[in-house]
Amino acid sequence: MTQNFKLFGFWRSIATYRVRIGLSLKGQAFEESSVDLLKGDQFEQSFRQMNAQANVPVMLFGENMLSQSMAILEYLEEVYPEPALLPTDPLERARIRAFSFITIADTHPLTVPRIRKYLADNFNASDEDIGNWAQNWIRLALDAMEQKLSERTTSTTYCFTDQPSFADIALTAQTRAAGVFDLKLDQWPLVSAIEQKCLELDAFSRHTPQKMFAALQN
Repeated sequence: MTQNFKLFGFWRSIATYRVRIGLSLKGQAFEESSVDLLKGDQFEQSFRQMNAQANVPVMLFGENMLSQSMAILEYLEEVYPEPALLPTDPLERARIRAFSFITIADTHPLTVPRIRKYLADNFNASDEDIGNWAQNWIRLALDAMEQKLSERTTSTTYCFTDQPSFADIALTAQTRAAGVFDLKLDQWPLVSAIEQKCLELDAFSRHTPQKMFAALQN
């Protein structure tokens, strides 16, 4: 089954990056429209009518709309089961979701533009303060991911499986965000190794925020 997917996102949005990876791994073509989060396009009435939360990504297909990157990935997994992004074992599926939520649920929401703007507007936080804030939460996420990876009892090509899963999508999006805030991955060797393995795949490497930005300049 092929659907006409239209994705509303932003080049620097790691949540949008997660969905780009998922669509590409599932072999689904999509058209992307930019919602400039730095200019505040997400607060335009036309966009808020689609998504009252005023954030990206938003995915349209037919008369349907989905928001929240994990919900979109779950939908793609259910509708397009191959290649699988979750294993069949329920416990392993839960563990991969838990690993993914380290960043998707706990870390990423603390570093998005609306939070950084709130810190600046309400607490007079400087650019340096805001950068330190973001680095703190990203470090904690990468520390937790590194520990989880070190506890593996089975050697796998990617985080926990021999093909990419939700865990690898979440990890690679987070490492790309680390780069935005000038964090090097040297102190997280297992995380770094997984990132490099993922970036060997076109679905991951073609859609990075860095490449999306470069494409805008051409």
